[in-house]
Amino acid sequence: MSATQSQHVLRLVLSCRSLKAHVTQPGTSYIVAMASSTEQEFLIQYRSKLDQFPRSRRFWDAKVASRVGEKLGFRLKEIGIQNIAIDVDEEISRPMDRRRLVLPVFDSLRRVGVEIDGAERLSEIGPNQG
Repeated sequence: MSATQSQHVLRLVLSCRSLKAHVTQPGTSYIVAMASSTEQEFLIQYRSKLDQFPRSRRFWDAKVASRVGEKLGFRLKEIGIQNIAIDVDEEISRPMDRRRLVLPVFDSLRRVGVEIDGAERLSEIGPNQG
């Protein structure tokens, strides 16, 4: 875990209502960048899911997760962070349905140009297995 001690760490907070992605400073819990599915951009989609019947248990999907990752990637690029790390054990311990929904966050971060240490292990496990 020494690699994550010297790099910024990406932490994902998942619930049925929201997805939050925080990047924290090395050695502290200070948040340097954040993106969430509860931001203004996603408000219309969120309200439409509240009004639909039968109600869905989850108010975000892989498309929203991808957009959250993209927004986080742009914010990281703005402040000059090119490389982040993830806690692979924590991501692997997630249930398979949640893991499928957060993989687009990592993919969109890569597309924006942010390198993610540890994500290669997640792609081996990936959404095809389970």
